[in-house]
Amino acid sequence: MKYLKYKTGLLVVLAALSVFTSCKKGWLDINDNPNSPTDENITPELIFNQAAVTTAARQASGNFRFLNSWLGYFSASGDFAIVQDETTYNVDFSFSDPIWGNHYNVLFDLYQAKTKALEQGDTVLAGASMILSAKLWQELVDMFGDIPYFQAFQNSTTRTPAYDDDKAIYDDLLKVLDTAKTYMGKTAKLNFNNFIGAVIKIGNETLGSGSAGAKQANWIKFANTLKLRLLIRQSEVPGFNPATEIAKISVGGVLNILREGQTVSANPGYVNEANKQSPFYANYGFTPTGADANTSTRANNYIVNILKTNADPRLTQYFATVGGNVVGTTFGSTSNPGGAASSKFGPGLSASATQDAWIMPSFLSLFFEAEAIARGWTTGNAQTAYENAVRESFAWLGVPNATTAANNYMTSNASANWANSGATPLAKARFIAYQKYLSLVGIDPLEAWSDLRRLNMISGTGYISVNPARVSNTLPVRLPYPQTEYTTNGPNVNAEGTINIFTSKIFWQP
Repeated sequence: MKYLKYKTGLLVVLAALSVFTSCKKGWLDINDNPNSPTDENITPELIFNQAAVTTAARQASGNFRFLNSWLGYFSASGDFAIVQDETTYNVDFSFSDPIWGNHYNVLFDLYQAKTKALEQGDTVLAGASMILSAKLWQELVDMFGDIPYFQAFQNSTTRTPAYDDDKAIYDDLLKVLDTAKTYMGKTAKLNFNNFIGAVIKIGNETLGSGSAGAKQANWIKFANTLKLRLLIRQSEVPGFNPATEIAKISVGGVLNILREGQTVSANPGYVNEANKQSPFYANYGFTPTGADANTSTRANNYIVNILKTNADPRLTQYFATVGGNVVGTTFGSTSNPGGAASSKFGPGLSASATQDAWIMPSFLSLFFEAEAIARGWTTGNAQTAYENAVRESFAWLGVPNATTAANNYMTSNASANWANSGATPLAKARFIAYQKYLSLVGIDPLEAWSDLRRLNMISGTGYISVNPARVSNTLPVRLPYPQTEYTTNGPNVNAEGTINIFTSKIFWQP
C-alpha cells in the first residue's frame, strides 16, 4: 500500500536489505562489505534523521499549495491556465493521493525509527520519533477524519488496515505523547547531538551546544505544545473538558510549552545546489542558477489587501515587491498578471537556500496559550499572551524593529487591538484565531483551515475562488480519501460510506 513505502534513498537501502537478509552466509563470504546495507547499519538514528528532515519538508511541500490558495494566501499568476479542481473545489479521489501518501511515508520511517530504538533500549530516540509522529497523525485526522492508525504498518498481520475513529485517534495521541515525554526524560543511549541535534533543533540550539538534558526538556515542551494543539482543536466539542490534560502539560499552573524563539526546525546542511536547498526556498524561491523556482505561485490579492489596509509591515516579509509594490493575483481568475509582474515570496518565508526548514514556528504555541487562557483553561492574562504571540510573529518573520512594529500594529488596528476582542471566551477565541490566521501566510495553512472550520473567524468570503465554475461558495470541510485507498484497501475505505467533502465533518467541527 502507498503508506508502506519508503521515500528517497531508504527505498533502495531496504530493497537491497531484503536481498542480503534472505541469503545465508556461505563459506565464500570471507569479508563483510561495510558499504552494503544491512539491518545493523540501517540504524534508528539514521532513519530518524531522514524522517525529521522530511517532516520539515512536508510543511513546505507543494502538496499544501491548494490550502494556501483556499485560505487566501496564494494564487496563480496569469502565465498558466488556472487549476480547475483547485479553483472550483470539485476535487476527485486522486486529488488527495500525494498528501496522503507522503504523510504516511514519513510516518512509516518514524515508526521504524521508534521500533528499532526501543529494540536497542534507546527510549529518548523512540520518544523523539513518537513526538514527530503525533504531529503528522493529527494532521492526517484533521484533513481526512477516520484513517488507518492502530493497524498501520502492521504488515506481518494485515496488508489492509482498518479505519479507526478520528476521536479515538486523538485520544490515543494524547497517551502517545505522555509516553514520549516519559521516554524523553530518560538518559539518551547515544550522544543526543548525534541523532537529533545533527539535523533538528528547537530555538537557537546548535550542534554540540548546550546539555542533552536541556535539549530533551525542550522536546518535552514540544510534546506539550502538540498536546495543547490537540486540545485546542476540540474546543467546540460539546461537553469537552481539557482540565486533566492541561494539568499534565503545566508546571506551577503555567503551560510548559514552546516559548519565544523556540521554533522547531530542521537543517541537515542545506546548500544552494540542486536537490539540496531548503524546501520552501526550493519550491518557491530560486533555483541554484538564480531562476525563479515557481513562476506560477504568487501572492493572493485577498491577503495582500488585508495587510495593506492594516499597514501591516509583515506584508513585505511575506511577499516581494514588484516596482516598489506588492502585486497580488486573484484566486480563480483567468486574467491575472504574469509571474514577472506579480509578487513572489519575501525574505520572511524565502530568505536563502540554506535557511532552516520550520516544523513548528515559535509563535504558534503562544497563540495556543492565548486561546487556552481566554477560555479559562489555564491561568494567566489572555491579553498579554495574545500580544506576545503577535510580537513573536513579527520577530519570526524578521520585521525590522519587530517589537515596536508589532505594538504599533496592535494599537492602530481595530482588528488587532485587544480592546475589541469581545466579552465572551468564544469571541476572544475568534479574535485570537483571526490574528493567528494573519500570522500563518504560507507557513501552516492546515492550522488556519482547521481554525476556520472550528471557529469561522474570518468575516465574509472574499477568499473564495472567483472561478464561475466553482461548485460551492464555501470551502470543503475535509478532503476525500485518495484513489490509492480505493484501489488497495477498498473494503475498509468503502466501509466509511459516502464522503461529501462539504458536509462530512471531522469529529471536532461544530
